[in-house]
Amino acid sequence: MISHAMLTGRSTEHLVELTAHHRLQPEAVQAFLALQAAAAKAGFNLHPASTFRDFERQLAIWNGKFHGERPVLDSHSHPVDITELDDSQRGELILRWSALPGASRHHWGSDLDIYDPTLLPADGKLQLEPWEYDHGGYFYTLTQWLDENMASFGFYRPFSHDSGGVAVEPWHLSYRPLAEQCEKLLTPKVLEQAWQGVDLAGHAWISSQLQRIFQQYVIITPVTGE
Repeated sequence: MISHAMLTGRSTEHLVELTAHHRLQPEAVQAFLALQAAAAKAGFNLHPASTFRDFERQLAIWNGKFHGERPVLDSHSHPVDITELDDSQRGELILRWSALPGASRHHWGSDLDIYDPTLLPADGKLQLEPWEYDHGGYFYTLTQWLDENMASFGFYRPFSHDSGGVAVEPWHLSYRPLAEQCEKLLTPKVLEQAWQGVDLAGHAWISSQLQRIFQQYVIITPVTGE
């Protein structure tokens, strides 16, 4: 059973090593290795760019963006100057691309970001932006292959469509059998408990809007057929 600490990135007891720098739940590791092997047969070098991320790391990302210490992007991946924005405006912008600490799917050990390093140009650097995976981008052929094959290994893209919540993230894969369990267990109350005693930027605004934020940005309803 996944505990609240595991759900919110406060524990790593549910994880095993995928590579030297990446961890997932055991079942997700086996599923990804099978997907990776199939991708290799198709000519792709499928690699994780990000897997488990703990609460403190997500908190640093959130607070850094909220305080203007990290770049904040709009829905088109363009940088935004947030210095004149209030807490509400900052929070809504950040939530398009970054989860609240405790609410990231990367805490669960079921989700990962993927890419193929051999498809990057020699002077290219991975950005994890939609254009890299769309038509004309470095990873478009990988995207097409995953479209056709990932479901056979239990994976889907939770952020495949823009419905006003999290922006489209074609690099983000979720292992359905585990992710669906975590989605059922995570609640606003669990998040509030995880934030106790934590210096969470914008906390007053977040608390006042938590039910809406949770429905809009945290729990994702997969599109039928994915």
